[in-house]
Amino acid sequence: MDEHLEANRKLWDLLTPIHAASAVYDVESFKRGKCTLDTIEVQEVGDVGGKRLLHLQCHFGLDTLSWARRGAKVTGADFSPEAIALATSLAGELHVAARFVCSNVYDLPENLTGEFDIVFTSAGVLPWLPDLKQWGEVISHFLVPGGMFYIREAHPVAYIFDDARGTRVPKVALPYFRPERPLRFDGGGDYADPTARHTLTSYEWPHSMAEIVNALIGAGLRIEFLHEFPYGSYQSHPFLTQRDDARWHYAERPDSLPLGFSLRATKE
Repeated sequence: MDEHLEANRKLWDLLTPIHAASAVYDVESFKRGKCTLDTIEVQEVGDVGGKRLLHLQCHFGLDTLSWARRGAKVTGADFSPEAIALATSLAGELHVAARFVCSNVYDLPENLTGEFDIVFTSAGVLPWLPDLKQWGEVISHFLVPGGMFYIREAHPVAYIFDDARGTRVPKVALPYFRPERPLRFDGGGDYADPTARHTLTSYEWPHSMAEIVNALIGAGLRIEFLHEFPYGSYQSHPFLTQRDDARWHYAERPDSLPLGFSLRATKE
């Protein structure tokens, strides 16, 4: 594994138990039947009953298992052994049929066989991938002809703004386009638990909307729709406030910033 991905894997191994204990993931409510999927995802993916679904970068599997509860035959993949171990444990405890594979996205064709009707991914996954061209090829590799790829993700524009505590207005701090070298972050906090601190180094790669779309087109997928949203699912930046719809908006200039997007594509 590339040194950058290996550093990131160590971080996600560390974060898995922190996330599992956090109110953001609320594992106890999930065990009682709560669906962790966003309503946008449920509506735009549609009926999954009896369909084979592959969830890339599944973390510790709550969304994967939520799809299983909706009738899908699910497989989740993630590069963190800690996350996969917890996902497998949860599936067994809750008697939910699911398969989990420990692999990074790029090595998955060597670690998983079979084809899928749906490849799904969402929520904060793309910045952890250095190469979207190969990502698109892996998606195409696992999809049956006519199969669906779906992603709901933070908008690339949202990643450029300073998220330091106390930042009250959008201020550009990071590049929109992919730089030659990954962005390096030395230690910090965690979105799921503000009290958690770590000293590990991690790496991220910005990707423009054009790069995302062209990676999928280049892999033989046909874009069905691309939707952009002026809100996010959590408070990714201090200048966002929560409305009655439970979404996080930039209240000073409503509908002025693209903060999220969803995309659905079909393998030709």
